[in-house]
Amino acid sequence: MAQLFPEWSNRVPRLLLVGLILKITFIVFLFWYFGSPEYLEVGYAPKQPIDYSHRLHAGQLGMDCRYCHGGVEVSAEAGIPTAQTCMNCHSQIKTDSEKLTTLFAAWSGGEPIEWVKVHQLPDYVYFNHSAHVSVGVGCESCHGRVDRMEVVMQAEPLSMGWCLDCHTNPEPHLRPAELVTTMGWIAPDNQFQLASEIIAKKNIAPPIYCNGCHR
Repeated sequence: MAQLFPEWSNRVPRLLLVGLILKITFIVFLFWYFGSPEYLEVGYAPKQPIDYSHRLHAGQLGMDCRYCHGGVEVSAEAGIPTAQTCMNCHSQIKTDSEKLTTLFAAWSGGEPIEWVKVHQLPDYVYFNHSAHVSVGVGCESCHGRVDRMEVVMQAEPLSMGWCLDCHTNPEPHLRPAELVTTMGWIAPDNQFQLASEIIAKKNIAPPIYCNGCHR
């Protein structure tokens, strides 16, 4: 009896199966990569109500991060500057600048400046700035070289995997606590020894269990 289909047709089901597997794998990869914080969130730089230049203030003028973000050493939140904080300087500097109209209006009206938050973590994630800064994790480790940013952007993915990389291997990210706000800090040749001393002195044991960050 003559065959209805040629011999090569026997390979069709296998080819279809292989093609289906490759297609599903490709789709999973697309969701995994293009849906990740590294792709979606790194580079996020929202427009702020005032064109504040970190490159000018933190870079050229050398202002310390803690002047505007006063809570970073003592609380979970770093804090954002109030209109009064800005006016401590701008009551005498650039008093006629059109770029500062929003600042002057907020200060005279007693209203807060509606800064747009750049680094946002999910509600189910607990992060404490003081716990990191007080032991020697530099600002630039998480926020990048803000002293070079005209507009602040998110420099790191801030994903769980990214955080755990540091929690399981904190040595490269530790420095003397008094240098946490120093931008462009270069680790010394004895970085591992320095970090080991800091870990021992401050009893650093970054949590890698779930409820360390999910509370």
